Amino acid sequence: MSAAVFARQDGVWLNEPERWTTAQDDSLEIVTDQATDFWQKTHYGFHRDSGHFLGFRTAEAFTAELRVQCDFRELYDQAGIMVRVDAEHWVKAGIEFSDGRAMLSSVLTNGQSDWATAPYEHDAGDFRMRVTIAGGVLRLQASADGKIWPLVRLAPFTTAQSYRVGPMACTPERGGLPVTFTRFSLKPPLGKDLHDLS
Repeated sequence: MSAAVFARQDGVWLNEPERWTTAQDDSLEIVTDQATDFWQKTHYGFHRDSGHFLGFRTAEAFTAELRVQCDFRELYDQAGIMVRVDAEHWVKAGIEFSDGRAMLSSVLTNGQSDWATAPYEHDAGDFRMRVTIAGGVLRLQASADGKIWPLVRLAPFTTAQSYRVGPMACTPERGGLPVTFTRFSLKPPLGKDLHDLS
């Protein structure tokens, strides 16, 4: 596991929040700014690229993991992990507050955004996300304990020589959401069987 990823000097903010800090234990704490979001066109018709994202450069194939702690309360409050090529080619995945509850959520954008949600049956205030990209394929997994990693999504994804990956948070309807990110790791792709939940 990569050590102290948040301490690396190659992390680049997209829409750096007004309030954020890193700590010796390799944690990142942010508070979201007002009306922040990532979305491209679908259904609503608007283009939004104002969400908070701290991206670290990857190789062309990788696995990244991240722990997220947050108290989701308002419509569209969201936090998790993001992989980004540019403003029209990215994925974000984590928990998003929708329809009165915290939902496991992923948005895959290739010119236009889609949105997939499902009820999250564990503690939405403390969860983990894993993303693997290799050979033009994206694999998303979520975990409540860091040991068992069910599949969230498998999809084709834009191929690139490198990507940016890291923590993401947005509050489209408000500001002031505190989020803590820990246990961020970035390593070569796991290469595990699709139904290997470890």
